[in-house]
Amino acid sequence: MSVEFVDTNVLIYAHDGGAGSKHERSVELLERLSEEGNGALSVQVLAEFYSAATRKLGRKSEEAEAAIADLGVWAIHRPGHESLLRACRLQRRHKIAWWDALVVNSAIEMESGVLWSEDLNDGQRYGSVTVRNPFR
Repeated sequence: MSVEFVDTNVLIYAHDGGAGSKHERSVELLERLSEEGNGALSVQVLAEFYSAATRKLGRKSEEAEAAIADLGVWAIHRPGHESLLRACRLQRRHKIAWWDALVVNSAIEMESGVLWSEDLNDGQRYGSVTVRNPFR
């Protein structure tokens, strides 16, 4: 079974009750992936979520930590040195932002079929990974 990789923005919207339909769609997506057991993330995504949740959403650090703890049952990519080098090549080849290249590389290394993100072009393919915007 192929995993589906989730970018930081989806996690943020899921915890932002004021985000309207983006909140609802994010919650639905995360619930589905949790139920099916095929959700994937990276350490980078979790770190970005914690930072944004405590700064932008005004969540207490304990709340953000609890959300991260809940996601501990998901597949989590822990990039190493070779992962960073592959992300460098992805960034150059596809002319994408560095942080996006790290996310894309994590999705590739997790053998994800789908990368859920609004930060990349919907339908864009990176090897076997296809970007899908959950809000389209």
